[in-house]
Amino acid sequence: MTLVATPPPPVTGRRLTLISLVLVLGLSTTLLDTTIVNIALEHLRAVFHASVGDAQWLVTGYLLAYVAVIPVSGWVSERFGARNAWMFAVAAFLAGSILCGLATSLPALIAFRVLQGIGGGMLMPISISILTRAAGPDRIEHAMIAVALPAPLAPILGSVLGGTILEYASWRWLFLINVPICLAALALAPILLPAGQGQRGHRLDILGFLLLTPGVAAIAYGISQATGADGFASTGAWLPIVAGVVLLAAFTIHSLRTRDRALIDVRVFTRRSFGLSSVITFANGFSLYALMFMLPLFYQQVRGETVLHTGLLLIPQAVGTVSFFVLARKLVAHVDGRLVVATGVLLTMAGVLPFALAGLHGGTALLLAGQFVQGIGFGAIMQPVMTLAFASLTHDEAPRASAAFSVVQRVGSPFGVAVIAVILQTMLSSAITPADGLAAFTGAFWWIFGLSAVPLLFVFLLPARKSAAHTESGVVEL
Repeated sequence: MTLVATPPPPVTGRRLTLISLVLVLGLSTTLLDTTIVNIALEHLRAVFHASVGDAQWLVTGYLLAYVAVIPVSGWVSERFGARNAWMFAVAAFLAGSILCGLATSLPALIAFRVLQGIGGGMLMPISISILTRAAGPDRIEHAMIAVALPAPLAPILGSVLGGTILEYASWRWLFLINVPICLAALALAPILLPAGQGQRGHRLDILGFLLLTPGVAAIAYGISQATGADGFASTGAWLPIVAGVVLLAAFTIHSLRTRDRALIDVRVFTRRSFGLSSVITFANGFSLYALMFMLPLFYQQVRGETVLHTGLLLIPQAVGTVSFFVLARKLVAHVDGRLVVATGVLLTMAGVLPFALAGLHGGTALLLAGQFVQGIGFGAIMQPVMTLAFASLTHDEAPRASAAFSVVQRVGSPFGVAVIAVILQTMLSSAITPADGLAAFTGAFWWIFGLSAVPLLFVFLLPARKSAAHTESGVVEL
């Protein structure tokens, strides 16, 4: 039996803008927090007199909680209503932030970071779902800016905020800075976010949960352990990754066979625009997050910059991304989306070159220009790809498809970082002089340059125009 989907009408343009602003408030805290804590890790280790391995759980614990809740976010959104689910996620992150700011021991801080991760992991997929439903297919391009823009901006702003806090205030403000932002989001959400009723008939896919959630968490954990001395060859890295892949394969079989609604319907990946957009997002995460990992290290270890000065030096990348969304987006609105993405890939590669050719001193203006070009490239890739992915979805598919897309995004980003970290560490192991250290960094940047080109293999397989995605699915099979 085939029924035509009858979703509620999209909201007005002004209301969509207000919805986007509220969602950005919630998203910005989770994205900023990740970078702020990474920068402060050594400082927190010293505060609590902990080992490097113990302090690393401040990052690993958050990451595992973050990815573990993504698969169930679609079901939570359907069962309790998207607005209620979003407010719960913000409230959980708020509670975790307050408790982190009051923590008196490292184990307590790690536990409260897990609570932050539970809230943070649900925010992105639920935000995408709310925007997709509110915008409708005709305005999905405008709506996706709200979730695409914070991703490259937050790590850079987080570097500046983290460096400033560590220099002028207590470390507790690394977490307490989230409180006013979360409170503002919670105050505005009941007023501006669409009210959606939960559906009690949506039962949780228990078997899917038992397969998918530990599978994703195992892969994320294995990747996080690959940055050690042995890289992916260490048992602590490859064993969880293999176990995670086996669980994901079992979940895929379960999702294809189940008659009820699976936790994530893997069939959505067979849809041309969504599947290819997911692959491009996964591949682009290699270079995007590898650069965010490498650039601060380059400025601090090779150029000898402070944490705060490094954050300031990274600002041109954010300016480039904003420039694309504010100016270039209007110029390319009627251009084939494939050409926009391909141009973004080439610009990203061009922006990496100054770092691959950098010296120990000088050339700062060229490096800053390279970061600006990288920022434009990131915007040109992310916004059209996310638009194509979600414009092909029906109203009912949005919550679980958003969760699926977020899983792909969160697995791809640390994988690229781990690969580059292993390459850099291998090259640095034989470095003796500053020139040797520079050679290790430039060699790693050449690897990023090559990884940046991977999305070009898939770009021209995408639909020729955004409008093609709009008509790719007009019915729901029951």
